Amino acid sequence: MTAQYGPHRWSAGWHDDGNNAAYRKARFTVADLTGARFVDCDMSKVKIVDGWLVDVDVSGHVENLVVNGVDVTAFVAAELDRRHPERVRLRQMRTADDHRAMWDVVERLWSETLARAERLPESALHERVDEEWSFVETLRHLVFITDAWARRTVLDEPMPYHRLGVTQTAYAPADAAGLGIDHGARPSLAEVVKVRADRMALMRGLVDDLTDEELGRECTRPPAPGYPAERRTVGECLGVVMQEECEHHRFAIRDLRTIEAR
Repeated sequence: MTAQYGPHRWSAGWHDDGNNAAYRKARFTVADLTGARFVDCDMSKVKIVDGWLVDVDVSGHVENLVVNGVDVTAFVAAELDRRHPERVRLRQMRTADDHRAMWDVVERLWSETLARAERLPESALHERVDEEWSFVETLRHLVFITDAWARRTVLDEPMPYHRLGVTQTAYAPADAAGLGIDHGARPSLAEVVKVRADRMALMRGLVDDLTDEELGRECTRPPAPGYPAERRTVGECLGVVMQEECEHHRFAIRDLRTIEAR
């Protein structure tokens, strides 16, 4: 059984400030975009001609990225796989045993990283590096991910969201509040770790009891209101949780390196 995990879009719940489509098919000629910042933007089929890309930082879902006539997608993917071999194992998941082994890796990675983070002052763990989520906010987002993709989809709980969770940036703040989520909360690392430990234990229970047949069971609830009403299997939903765990772990250790260097 193969599951493909990519970026997730939804309709209702998508945070629309009334300007989302303003630049669709826009044309910038001799424009100075120095210092511009694009967050959660769909830049499919963008073409840059005679541009100056110096000190540019790009992250996100990348396919068919051609730079000066060279498709660099495979190179970037291979280098990420070399640095983060858990990505390879994630893509190779097929059986219930594969999912159990993958969750072993997730637990080990985060255990090591949490111990590393706890050696820093509490204030550092609430610090945002280059406007990205802080370490504590990252853990809060993973609480939401487990609630959405494991408790709501797989376990069919109608409203499983913990108030300390953090939704995706593009999820409308009013809709997040409607789920009982308090984005304005400022919990300590210890408070978040306690909630996070409960979610990790829930995932451990799910994968420990998982069978190959259960992987193909269809889940009827979307992860949260506003997500498309699509058919999702247990395997796909657990795969999303594990992909989010791996990707946000990558971001977390990247930012911890920056904070430690200071």
